[in-house]
Amino acid sequence: MDIEAVRTFAAVADTGHFQAAADELRISQQAVSKRVAALERHLGVTLLVRTPRGSRLSPDGQVFLPHARKALTALDRAEHAVRPGSRPLRVDVLNRRIAPAQLVYRFYRAHADLDLDVVTLSHDNAAQAANAVLDGAVDASFRAIAADRVPAGIRAERLLDVPLELLVGPGHPLADADRVRPGDLVGHRIWIPGIEPGAEWAAFYAALSVAFGLSIDALGPHFGDDALMDTLADTASLATLIGSGDRYLWPERHDLRRIPVCDPTPIYPHVLLSRADDRHPTLAALRDHLRSAAAGFAARRVADDVWAPPWTVAESPKR
Repeated sequence: MDIEAVRTFAAVADTGHFQAAADELRISQQAVSKRVAALERHLGVTLLVRTPRGSRLSPDGQVFLPHARKALTALDRAEHAVRPGSRPLRVDVLNRRIAPAQLVYRFYRAHADLDLDVVTLSHDNAAQAANAVLDGAVDASFRAIAADRVPAGIRAERLLDVPLELLVGPGHPLADADRVRPGDLVGHRIWIPGIEPGAEWAAFYAALSVAFGLSIDALGPHFGDDALMDTLADTASLATLIGSGDRYLWPERHDLRRIPVCDPTPIYPHVLLSRADDRHPTLAALRDHLRSAAAGFAARRVADDVWAPPWTVAESPKR
């Protein structure tokens, strides 16, 4: 059924005249007549009866009109729901503790009038997350994706480089250091439980291990972040790596230490993935917020003293 013909029929029913409906719809009277005639042929009934004073509904037209109006209302609502800015921006932050989630939260706090829907596609690898964006499951996703894995139709912007920090308990040999170099970590066991084969962070830590000769393992089950903090506090032989913007909490008695890694500073390159044709106004505002916030993460960086995986998307130019 031609929805424009239904809309035209409703306009004639409301105005009582073909010419008035034509003026309202900004089409010719002949086009109105053709649309109504086509609709009547499709339904096999007469909907409108012409009279010297205009047009009136036939008995079939009286039955059809309320259904037609409901259909038009439903269609208008459906169209409005998917117009840019008419629905919440759906963003995948991967993990609610890490820097992208914290920045999106601060963005929401600063723009409470904007609608956001935050999700965590934590079981998808970077390529799967890119496809989720491409398919419309989410509007945007933060991922450390290889440049050659970005599918056509996806806009990939490296807007957030998060420096790594070493997290250790008070008994660790490096616990009292103000900062450490990647070379200082050689020979120390860096434990990052829960690394899934094929995941983007697995590729990141594999590249980091090769670049600096580090011992990074994911042995044993991951019982959650609280269990990881407990283990670090109780042993002098384990350390882990976290992002400088990641939010982790532990009891004061644990006395864990967050130590910056520098010379060079390894960074985790969070790339914002979105559809190339996405014009959602909240997405544009989020990009601007990320560009401003990224300066805080970069404050202690030296231009030529940063390490990132060689396969990652190139850093987006600063504006």
